[in-house]
Amino acid sequence: MPMIVGVKFGQKSCGKQYFFDPLDITFEEGEGAIVETARGLELVRITQANTFVSDEDIKTPLKPVVRKATADDEQRVKENLEKREGALKLCQKCIDKRGLKMKLVDAEYSFDRSKITFSFTADGRVDFRELVKDMASKMRMRIELRQIYERDDIRIKGAMGACGRECCCISHLCDYEKATVKMAKNQNLSLNPTKVSGMCGKLMCCLKYENDFYVEANKKLPKVGALVKVNEGQGRVEETDLLKERIKVSIERNDGVEQNYYQVGEFEVLSCPKGCGKKESVSDEADESELAKLED
Repeated sequence: MPMIVGVKFGQKSCGKQYFFDPLDITFEEGEGAIVETARGLELVRITQANTFVSDEDIKTPLKPVVRKATADDEQRVKENLEKREGALKLCQKCIDKRGLKMKLVDAEYSFDRSKITFSFTADGRVDFRELVKDMASKMRMRIELRQIYERDDIRIKGAMGACGRECCCISHLCDYEKATVKMAKNQNLSLNPTKVSGMCGKLMCCLKYENDFYVEANKKLPKVGALVKVNEGQGRVEETDLLKERIKVSIERNDGVEQNYYQVGEFEVLSCPKGCGKKESVSDEADESELAKLED
């Protein structure tokens, strides 16, 4: 069983964890370390102290940690972050001068300051070759431009979701899994793009990791319009409450219609007529083609 340390790149706690070989160095969680990457030396943060893992957990050959980070290394990273704002302003001026249709998001210096990477979003492909030449002549270092997705933009800048909490991709989702319109339907949500999409303009991340619960809840409950039998008689399902796992049933009486809620186990499904479960047309719901644009 190989010994590893888990590390994360960048300043944010949310991000993918990578395994490195600690060699004979003992690390504690939270410490800094210097590692060799395709981009050169980088300072990383230890997120998992020295531990043994099974061979199956190692997907690629482990790269060794170079050394522990020193106070000078930490100061260099701090200075790189301070230089970031100036680099962004300079790059934005060059973008405006050339009239390029791109939104500048972030700038990141390599640890040794031999290269700087600018991240941007754009609706389509952007020819930024002349921009790279402009920046290289002004900054005297290697320039890299990287087009990212809207979700990455939000993750870098930070944002609050409609729920009032920090967006999931920032707070705890380290790996994004694709959300689909079907998941929104499983939760009986209104298919209005503004209600099922996040700050990035794509489907909300929570639709994915909450989906398993709603799939199971839907299996336990009949669809709206189904005929069910309860202690008081037979009635039609008017609505379903997936979170509380209950249904609202209307029972016709001589003196009117009686409506009550029933939990799972308190009813028996008798039938589901044709068209059962289909929602009536709702004015704020979009068509399928418009909703498909929200998927990655």
